[in-house]
Amino acid sequence: MLAQRLSATLQSLENAAQAGQRPVPRLLAVSKTQSATAVAELAAASQRAFGENYVQEAQAKVQALATLGLEWHLIGHLQSNKADLAAGIFDWVQSVDRMKLVAALARARPAQLPPLNVLIQVNIDDEASKHGCRPAQVTELAAAIAAEPRLLLRGLMAIPAPDPDLEVRRAAYRAMAALFQTLFAQHPQVDTLSMGMSDDFPLAIAEGATMVRIGTALFGPRSRE
Repeated sequence: MLAQRLSATLQSLENAAQAGQRPVPRLLAVSKTQSATAVAELAAASQRAFGENYVQEAQAKVQALATLGLEWHLIGHLQSNKADLAAGIFDWVQSVDRMKLVAALARARPAQLPPLNVLIQVNIDDEASKHGCRPAQVTELAAAIAAEPRLLLRGLMAIPAPDPDLEVRRAAYRAMAALFQTLFAQHPQVDTLSMGMSDDFPLAIAEGATMVRIGTALFGPRSRE
C-alpha cells in the first residue's frame, strides 16, 4: 500500500513540475507520528528522506533504522534546550529561525559527521501563532549560518497560512521564491526552497519549490498530531 502511494505521489510531483515548467522537486516524506515499521516500508520502496517534528520521537526511529542509511530532516520547531541532541541526530534542520539556534547547533554538531544542512524557516505570512523569522531577518541569519564551519546553509523553508483561497497561498509562495533568489545572490551555494505539502504542492512547485514535504498522501490521515 505505501509503495503504491509513493509511486502515485512521485508521479504527481512529475506531473506538477511538467505543468509548471519546473524541475521535479525532492520529496520529503513527513513521518511524524508514523511507526518505524511504516518508515522502513516506505524506505524499501526507494524513499530515502524523512521529516520529523519532534526530536525525541525522531531519535527512536533513527536508532531503530540506523542500518538503512536514511536521511533525516527536522521540520518542527526546535527548542534551544534540544539543539544539542538534534545536532547529532539529524542530517538537516529546516526550522532554524533565531541566532541562538545557530550557535547551539554549530557547537553541538559532532566532528565526525558532515556539516549539518540548515534551512532558515521564514514566517512569510507573519502569523502570530507560527514559528519562523521575519523575511527581513533572513540576511543576518544566513550570514551567521554561513560563518559556521559545522553548518551548511542550504536555503529556506516556509509553512504559509492554510488559506482556502489558493491565490493567497500563491502570493506567499511567490514571496518565498523572491526571498530565495535574493539569498541565492548572496550565497550561491543555496539550492533548497522547501515549501508545499499534501494539499497544495502543485501550487508550491509552480512557484519554485525544490523540496516538498508530504505526509498524508503517503501515509494516510494521521490519528494524532
